[in-house]
Amino acid sequence: MDKSTRYKIFNDPIHGFITVPKGIVLKLIDHPYIQRLRRIRQLGLGYLVFPAAEHSRFSHAVGALELAKRVLNNLLEKNTTITKKEVEGTLVAILLHDVGHGPLSHTLEHSLIKDFNHEMMSLAIMKELNKEFDGALSEAIDIFTNQHKKKFLHQLISSQLDMDRLDYLSRDSFFTGVSEGRIGVNRILKTMRVHKGNIVIERKGIYAIENYIIARRLMYMQVYLHKTVLSADALIRSIFQRVRDILDSGRELNFVSEGLRYFMEEQPSAKKQITKKMMNAYTQLDDYDIYLNIKFWIQSNDKVLSELCSRFLNRALFRTTFFEKEPTQQQKEEVHNQTKAALKKMGLPYGDDAASYFYNFDQSYSEAYKYQNESIWILENEHAIEFSKAADTKNIIALTEPVVKHYCVHLKEVSSSLKAQ
Repeated sequence: MDKSTRYKIFNDPIHGFITVPKGIVLKLIDHPYIQRLRRIRQLGLGYLVFPAAEHSRFSHAVGALELAKRVLNNLLEKNTTITKKEVEGTLVAILLHDVGHGPLSHTLEHSLIKDFNHEMMSLAIMKELNKEFDGALSEAIDIFTNQHKKKFLHQLISSQLDMDRLDYLSRDSFFTGVSEGRIGVNRILKTMRVHKGNIVIERKGIYAIENYIIARRLMYMQVYLHKTVLSADALIRSIFQRVRDILDSGRELNFVSEGLRYFMEEQPSAKKQITKKMMNAYTQLDDYDIYLNIKFWIQSNDKVLSELCSRFLNRALFRTTFFEKEPTQQQKEEVHNQTKAALKKMGLPYGDDAASYFYNFDQSYSEAYKYQNESIWILENEHAIEFSKAADTKNIIALTEPVVKHYCVHLKEVSSSLKAQ
């Protein structure tokens, strides 16, 4: 960048030109921790279903940053008291909110570190960056952890209607081509206000909020919990479970990525704290480490691992069958036995242990709007009313009910044995 330039411009297909002025935010964008997010897909394995879903966590972080800039400007125009330091802290917090994501985003979140979620790593990285930048991130950390006196700033980062969700719904809808996920972002931002210390929506924005909640529900059903995405997630987790089991049995397994070797062999836990060693190894990982090792493991002498890796790289995925209620023990045993028979026919190891890697019973869960815990409030005549009560239609209450779907991911050769109840 030209030294005379006072800002950097990103050309974003979702929000248009994004201008980032010089200062701590731009320095953070250029930091290796943030640049790593360019090498992590936003939708994990979603590209296996939606070919254009190749967008990165980096583009999402910059997009969420832009939305935070817009809403803060709107709030300032409405005479909300926000200092320059608080504006900067909020922008830093939203920029770094996903910096703790690991390879393939959510897919391997619980496979690399025990007792862990990515928010824990995001906070650890923010604290490390705060040391590096001589305390410049202290305000951002307070906002991120909801320790700041102005609670509405945290609500912009994490709530039922935050900048994270507004960006990823818009971005994921665009890159997957799922038009049902489109939302009126600008109208939502323009109708946001602070009322008694909390973010509320003016009455004229109520229909945009209704559309937002419905869009979120549809995106979960059509994209995030798509049957093929569930299948791909289960397959790659089987690969990493097999790797762990090989190492636990005392057998040797070669790695291409030394960072990945640490997590597979050491099996660290974040229950007490995230250590410096853990963070250093984690921030070296991205999607490329996963694919490189999987390509390498295809040549493994372990036939189960080799088969799983080959299936993943060549998109020979398992089939997903949904059930109206939890499958019975008899059905589970039937899948297990038929999996063994199918593996035997394919000339692969077919014992009880080997078969367990080729199917998985699980359940998906989605909740479009958690009104009992983190409500969205509509401002009417200077009174805040919970959204489901303020809405004209009653279908919003129905959308507050969690949707739980039982399913089985399995070899296509045993699909005839499974019938939805």
